[in-house]
Amino acid sequence: MRSILKIIGGLLIGITAGLTIAALITIIFTDTTLPEFISKLCSMKAVESMLVVLVGVVAFIVSIVIIVTFHEAGHLVGGLLSGYEFVSFRIFNFTFIKVNGKIKVKRFSITGTGGQCLLAPPDLPVDKIPTSLYLTGGILANITLLIMVFPFFFLKLNPFIVEILTIFCLTDLFLLIINGIPMKLNGMGNDGYDWLNMRHNLLTKRAVMTQLRSNAMIQNGVRPKDMPEEWFEWKTDIDYKNPLEVSIPFMHASRLVDEMDWEQAYIEHEDLYSHNADIMPLYVNEMACELVFLALATHRQERARQLLDDNLKKYIDTYQKTMSSKQRVLCAIDLWLNNDREKALKKYEWLKANQAKYLLQGEVKSDLAIMHKILNKVNKTNTI
Repeated sequence: MRSILKIIGGLLIGITAGLTIAALITIIFTDTTLPEFISKLCSMKAVESMLVVLVGVVAFIVSIVIIVTFHEAGHLVGGLLSGYEFVSFRIFNFTFIKVNGKIKVKRFSITGTGGQCLLAPPDLPVDKIPTSLYLTGGILANITLLIMVFPFFFLKLNPFIVEILTIFCLTDLFLLIINGIPMKLNGMGNDGYDWLNMRHNLLTKRAVMTQLRSNAMIQNGVRPKDMPEEWFEWKTDIDYKNPLEVSIPFMHASRLVDEMDWEQAYIEHEDLYSHNADIMPLYVNEMACELVFLALATHRQERARQLLDDNLKKYIDTYQKTMSSKQRVLCAIDLWLNNDREKALKKYEWLKANQAKYLLQGEVKSDLAIMHKILNKVNKTNTI
């Protein structure tokens, strides 16, 4: 019901905003006065009114798809021109990835993002790697769209075409502002924020390059434990409000999970989680998931119960079909919290049968190896 009310509320706000903008455009570019505009609006037949609303809603949805695609394509072109290599290209939850030289399509999504273009940086020292064109490519694509569409407003077009073009430009302008003006959205930096950060903070730039390099390897089936250890080391203090800097100790702690050094991994995850008020929500949820697993693996059942509230259960359930680590966490819960080895074993067998569906194959290999170990550890007489 809440979701339905949010949709209805959003539509009402959108219709109101659209009519207001239409009124302003009509008054500014024509001789129509506000009372005349309102009079014409009121004189419209119900069918005409519904058609205007329907065209507006469809135009908005189509505009979002086109603009997000162009935005991510801008990152892709900017990155390729800067010497980066293609890794993956995602529009909403459809992801095109390069695996062993071939392009495959898989399903993957991240809350709060409409798309993502991930490339592997050139093999250069961190301070020599170009970032501006890759990071601002999406913004430049948004500006290009506005320049391409704006001349059509000087032509005598059907009113519905004008409505579609107006909605398209306003949507593009809104996304341009959201991505271009440096800011954090739900704790996650936008393109402008990341670009500024990397220009003035070498640790932030190294963190991003490490994420891109490790992501490329994980998608090709390399486990975190098999990556260079020096990638995940740091010597300076971490700004926990900077999600890019936080990624370094987080990746280091995650690497320990893959190495099955669970006591040290628990210590590092707890230390990170103690700063959860400063860390962006996505990372906090991921840390909480890992802490549940590590608490169970190190015989801290009560700590696992504290963390496993309704919100975290919902988060795990949402991502269990796109992130194999959630299957590992659920397996541990069944095994050590619910004392149901048979159910835990089914989680392992399901992941093994469906591993090709997941995007991050290195993560899948890691999770299967860990699940195999903990299942055999609990009952060595019935091995798998």
